[in-house]
Amino acid sequence: MASDPVVRKKLTGYVGFANLPNQVHRKSVRKGFQFTAMVVGESGLGKSTLVNTLFNTTLYPPRDPIPPSAERPQTVAIQSISADIEENGVRLRLTVVDTPGFGDFVNNDDSWKPILEDIESRFDAYLEQENRINRQKTVDNRVHACLYFIQPTGHSLKQIDIEFMRRLHQKVNLIPIIAKADTLTDEEVHSFKQRVLSDIHFHNIQIFQAPVYENEDEETLGEHEEIASKIPFAVVGSNQEVVTPDGRAVRGRAYPWGVIEVDNEEHCDFVKLRQMLVRTYMEELRERTDQVLYENWRTEKLVSLGVPQDSSVFKETNPAQRVAEERALHEQKLGKMEIEMKMVFQQKVQEKEAKLKQSEEELYARHRDMRDALEKQRSELEDKRRRLEGGRPLTPTEKTATKNTTRRFLRP
Repeated sequence: MASDPVVRKKLTGYVGFANLPNQVHRKSVRKGFQFTAMVVGESGLGKSTLVNTLFNTTLYPPRDPIPPSAERPQTVAIQSISADIEENGVRLRLTVVDTPGFGDFVNNDDSWKPILEDIESRFDAYLEQENRINRQKTVDNRVHACLYFIQPTGHSLKQIDIEFMRRLHQKVNLIPIIAKADTLTDEEVHSFKQRVLSDIHFHNIQIFQAPVYENEDEETLGEHEEIASKIPFAVVGSNQEVVTPDGRAVRGRAYPWGVIEVDNEEHCDFVKLRQMLVRTYMEELRERTDQVLYENWRTEKLVSLGVPQDSSVFKETNPAQRVAEERALHEQKLGKMEIEMKMVFQQKVQEKEAKLKQSEEELYARHRDMRDALEKQRSELEDKRRRLEGGRPLTPTEKTATKNTTRRFLRP
């Protein structure tokens, strides 16, 4: 079906639809937002502290260390904490999913399975809400971002890191983070980042990359390049205030050799991480989860359940391209029909030739039999003629045979 032609008109006065972005803004503020972040990493890497630092609130209370005599869990646990946060009149329903126990066992072969099952169960719950008759109270509890904490070894990714990201990179937006970056020097952080990115590229792992849109200004493009250049983010988390040597009160960590400032971009990448995750690309994380990750999972789920899918529905196509594709498909069908007709014709010709050859062989065999019979009869007559000429009388049997032969030859 051809699309309607688009006619561009220039307005001579103010109509009002330029106010649509303001309407969307008011509706979004009134409705509020939902965001779910998952933190994954080995114990002791500062996951809870970083989450508290990101949102500048105490989501995770201080945890007491587990004594050596206490019985430790045997599997990875999934824990969710939700909080309603408000900033400048904007409400955010924040849910943080923690995974205590990941990587803490002697055998960590299947430690990624409970996390993958939790992400897919959230997809299942959202799909069930979509299939309801009343969908006005749909709650989006899907995981929009996964902060994966990498131990600051300074060497390369461990096997558990590679296996986890390989299993989950198509189900969630992965954001790799080098935890406790204050344990490495600047040179070690730079070389460690290169090794991590090399491992990620070698294993074809897809991490979240902020999208670039058309007609972006130079400031936005520069901000995008700065954020992309910091991946994986080397961060230091701390929600405690310390005093610097020059008398400033900052969030950070105090050491005998100096102070690490969390909000100082020269000390760590915390500001760029918060800028990408919260201030700039939170909506892109939600959108990619909904339109890419969830849609791919939903398609695979429905296909596995036997629900037929038509990918051409609601697909925008160029009419000229559509006509060219249909013409090419029609020509392909004609070519296929021509080949099939040629094959059928050749088969018919071969069958006819085989029948003619068989008939020819049968006629030739009958001709040969008749010729042999005539030759035999001619020999018998010649023999009888010689006997008669020799004066030997014919026996009654030979007379009868001679009469029958003569009648046969004289029969019209």
